[in-house]
Parts: sequence; structure tokens; C-alpha cells
Amino acid sequence: MTYGKDPTTMTLTELRYIVAVADKRHFGQAAEACHVSQPTLSVAVKRLEEDLGVILFERSRSEISLTPVGERVVDQAKKALAESAAVREVACASRDQLNDPLRLGAIYTIGPYLLPQLIPRVHERAPKMQLLISENYTHELRPRLRNNELDAILVALPFDEPGIETLPLYHEPFNILLPTSHPLSQREVIAPGDLEQETVLLLGPGHCFRDQVLEACPGCAQESGGQPGLQRSLEGASLETIRMMVSSGVGTTVLPCSAAVASQNDSLVTLRPFTAPVPGRDVALAWRKSFPRPKAIEAIAEAVRAVGMSCVMKFT
Repeated sequence: MTYGKDPTTMTLTELRYIVAVADKRHFGQAAEACHVSQPTLSVAVKRLEEDLGVILFERSRSEISLTPVGERVVDQAKKALAESAAVREVACASRDQLNDPLRLGAIYTIGPYLLPQLIPRVHERAPKMQLLISENYTHELRPRLRNNELDAILVALPFDEPGIETLPLYHEPFNILLPTSHPLSQREVIAPGDLEQETVLLLGPGHCFRDQVLEACPGCAQESGGQPGLQRSLEGASLETIRMMVSSGVGTTVLPCSAAVASQNDSLVTLRPFTAPVPGRDVALAWRKSFPRPKAIEAIAEAVRAVGMSCVMKFT
């Protein structure tokens, strides 16, 4: 390695690369996130190390880890990227705030049910503001919002992050979906405890909605009859997959009401409410406090309030 080259030759692209490697701890995944080939990213990172005269990453076949100096360099790189984004945002603020695209993120259990109605209402209010949509888990959207990769995100509360503003938009109750032939379908309302002896279909780990369901019904993830390995809770990749499994009689599930309405015309399933207090979630819009386009945020919030979801309680 040749040390002592002029570090002023570093670029913002190289800084983005090392931040991606630090976040992913994998060169291939970092390259995919940066939309470049792995050799391109690896060469750029190696060149930056040579320019700085330090080793940023310890590389092995099993893992990538930051060196102590690498941690400090990556922290500074994040600050530099944030400042460079702020320069662009200041320039954008001098233009029409509704003219530029808005990078909007949404968690998987909100996007498919809200966005189809939201997009046309945003278009009515801001016809020149294109929405660049990204769906993901909350823990993936959080750093992307913080690092200026997204402008705003739709998430379930609580969502606490330094420098981030949140605006609660609506409260959404949860419903129980059962096969029509299931004995519990004969009841008008169902208590969470009634599900503890049932086969409950859940989303996989990483989904905040899974955590919210288990908070309302802790016993829904327990093993059957105390027999190890015999799990009564099955996992699906999406709410739609789970809904179809309930239709085929595999088990029961809990859905946010916006997802449950799709089952109203399915004769194979029955929707039932919970007994009071009814579990639910608060959906909010989150954005950086430094984001210089408040009118764009207002347009999104107004569009959400205009969406006709009769089962939710809108916040004013």
C-alpha cells in the first residue's frame, strides 16, 4: 500500500461507498445498494484507503469489520454526505417545493394498502412532484432517512430518531381473519387470549407489525401443547400471502384493518373485531427536521387525510 497521497482527491461517491460497506458489512451488498458492480466499489474503497494512508476495513472470508480509525472516518463521511445533501436542499428550497421528485419510503404493511389511493391524491395537489417509492422494513428505512437517501417515510409509531420530525396521520385498529368454517367465526367479537390455542399466521422477524401483534397476543407465538418443535405460529412473507393461507384453511391471522378490507368479499374467510381495548397502530409520516421542502410534506399529509379508508381514525 502506498501511503501519504493527497486526500483531497476523495470524492463524495467514495464516501458513499465506504458508508455502504460499513452499514452492510458486505462488499457485494454494499455494491448492490450503490447500484454499481462489486469490483468497481472494491477498487474505489481500496484507492481511498491508499489516498488516506489508513486501512478502513478488516477483510476476511466470513465478515467485514471496521478498524478503529475506519469507524472515525465513516462517522465523518456520514457528516460530510449530510452536509453535501444540505447544500442541494438549500438550493431546492429556492425553487418551487412541489416541482422536484420526493423520495418516499413505506413499510411493507402500509405501502400496498395506502399508496394506490395516496398517489392520485398527491398528483391532484402536486402534479409535478413525482413520488419515488421505496418499501422496506422500519430498521432499513430509518438509516436511509437519516442519511438523506429518502426524504420522508410512512411508518408505525413509536419512531424515535434524533433530528427527525414525525406527524401522526391515523390510528388503525387490528382485525382477526378466520376461515369461515372456524368455530370462532360464530362469535361477534374475539379476545386476544382466544387465539392462543390456534394456529396463528404471522409475518417473519423484522416486521414491526409482527411485534405489534405479539404485543397484543403474546401467546400467539408459543409452541403447541408445550411440545418443542411443534409451532402453532406459521410465518408468511407478506400480509397477502398470509391472507391467502387463511382462505385455504391453514390457520387464523391478525391484520391491520386497511389490509383486512380486501377479504370482505371472500366467502372463505370471516373478519371479526377484537374485544375492547382493541389493539391497533398509529401510522405517521417522518422526515428530517432540516428538510427544506415543508410544502411537499404538507402535500403528502393532506393526501393521506384525503384517502378514503373508512376503518381508520384520521388525526387532524
